[in-house]
Amino acid sequence: MMYPRKEAVQHINEFGRIRKPFIFFTDFLGSRCYLKPLEDVDPGELLYKFPNSGNCAECTHSGEIDLRKFPKSLEEFHHQFDGVVREINYGNSFLVNLTVSTEIKVDLSLEEIFRISKAKYRLWFRDRFVVFSPERFVKISEGSITSTPMKGTIDANIDNAAHKILNDPKEKAEHVTIVDLIRNDLSLVSCDVEVSRFRYIEAIETHEKRLLQVSSEIKGKLEEDWNEKLGDIIFKLLPAGSISGAPKQKTIDIIQSIEDHDRNFYTGICGVYDGSVLDTGVMIRFIERQGDRLFFKSGGGITSLSKPEAEYQETIDKVYVPIY
Repeated sequence: MMYPRKEAVQHINEFGRIRKPFIFFTDFLGSRCYLKPLEDVDPGELLYKFPNSGNCAECTHSGEIDLRKFPKSLEEFHHQFDGVVREINYGNSFLVNLTVSTEIKVDLSLEEIFRISKAKYRLWFRDRFVVFSPERFVKISEGSITSTPMKGTIDANIDNAAHKILNDPKEKAEHVTIVDLIRNDLSLVSCDVEVSRFRYIEAIETHEKRLLQVSSEIKGKLEEDWNEKLGDIIFKLLPAGSISGAPKQKTIDIIQSIEDHDRNFYTGICGVYDGSVLDTGVMIRFIERQGDRLFFKSGGGITSLSKPEAEYQETIDKVYVPIY
């Protein structure tokens, strides 16, 4: 069932208080939230597979995937990119996550993509969209809250790819900004916040190529009654810092004035609470149905050091199906 923000917070707080397992997902700004007890989930409406829970069997896929991309032109992207950089130069933001919508044609249904993809957080909803995200938002367990934002992507086939991305000034500046933002966000709901791991690399296998992505881990400690405040904790952190930017509110204003598509549920968050542990993902790697057409939404962080051609290519590289 879909709830407005205030009602979603109240229901999640109550589910946490009585330790009732549930699944949820939100839109980008956290203004709408799908929420259901796990026992009431209909697989004909919602399929999900998270690290330690799911309502579907694993599937494999043999053969090639025919996924064709029809991205906007570099000139169109350049226009939006210039608008972002102008705001950064004015001092209105340090980092803006600019996203684009790319039409695709693929020889698989959204449900088939869900079933064969390999990712930490997968979701299929009413054949309206499918998500296969590699990025955790937060995990809450035993009074500890952990976030692992991803910032920085490179083609693993590039010579010395790991060394290059870890030593690129733009990538490092972008990553540091997001880690600092997430640290501040977690400080709103927890104490003793620390960066427990800084800039480590994870590999993502796609139907086209292997990608390397850079993550960090930030942790904090919650109050003993955190279960009863679960809704407040979740929504106080929205939208996710890694897909908005810093400072957050001003950057959200910039995003809404420059992007030419409605993010809707793209870059929202999804999660499962099993009665003791909450695990959530950021809804990136997202395909949405609009009528009889499919659109893959992707993006990347823009800073004053960004190059438009590289950022444009990153949005195209992130249009993939993760199988291996």
